[in-house]
Amino acid sequence: MIKAWLAAARLRTLPLSISGIIVGCALANFTKFDTTQTVIPITNTYHPNYFIFILSILTTIGFQVLSNFANDYGDGIRGTDADREGEQRMVASGIISPKQMKNAMILTVIITLLLALAVIYVAFGNENFSYSVLFFFLGITAIIAAVKYTVGKSAYGYSGLGDVFVFLFFGWLSVVGSYFLYTKSLNFDIFLPATAVGLLSTAVLNLNNMRDRIKDKSHGKNTLVVKIGSQNAKKYHYALIVGAFFITLWYILRNYHSPLQFIVFIAFIPLVMNMIVVAKNIILKELDSELKKVALSTFLFAILFAIFN
Repeated sequence: MIKAWLAAARLRTLPLSISGIIVGCALANFTKFDTTQTVIPITNTYHPNYFIFILSILTTIGFQVLSNFANDYGDGIRGTDADREGEQRMVASGIISPKQMKNAMILTVIITLLLALAVIYVAFGNENFSYSVLFFFLGITAIIAAVKYTVGKSAYGYSGLGDVFVFLFFGWLSVVGSYFLYTKSLNFDIFLPATAVGLLSTAVLNLNNMRDRIKDKSHGKNTLVVKIGSQNAKKYHYALIVGAFFITLWYILRNYHSPLQFIVFIAFIPLVMNMIVVAKNIILKELDSELKKVALSTFLFAILFAIFN
């Protein structure tokens, strides 16, 4: 049964989900902040604050697992996952009952909320109550969004709005939010890598929807791919990846300090290969293997960005 729950949690999606946190904390240069979030010089008495980073990662994993459970539950009870391509879904296959999955979702919400409260307290303490309220509200919003993607009559994943959710939550909220936890400030430049991560994350969802286009359409799941058709979905996919490339380049040119910064573009090599595969694709189920390629490329992008920028 443990294997079934691990399958429902979709562990392969976790590297993608934490990519934005890695980039946001790197932008904040979090190892130069002490436990009171005061900028300090690097000295022999320097104590880096890793707690916000670790708690942010754990909270984001909680949100992702909740989203995966909710997706398994929502699509399972609607029949959308019947005879699906790719990984087997637990509710649709009957391995996990709808009631069991619903209970798991409730437990995940509780754990994730506790983690969110912990990171909010560590970041803001008692001195920034308004920020604490704002981030608690964002946490509640993220939970609702994770559940409502496929659950309920007004599930927005069935009306083509999933791309907007992924871009905002995996990109802007993840990167900008984690940056703000450290710095308590915002600037234009951080929105550039946040946008790049958001676009690449959306490309993963687009690939998933391209693979499932025919079955989604037959079950009334009107994803953006279903609405615009396969050829336009391919052009959209290219635009997401190329857009991420040029926005990253824009950021580096605005914040140039070393040629090593361009190492981040190594992550785009498999993405270019992915675009070639997508361009030639005819058999939709063959796109399943491309999901991992784009997701791990996004994770690689985050790691390289954190090291060299």
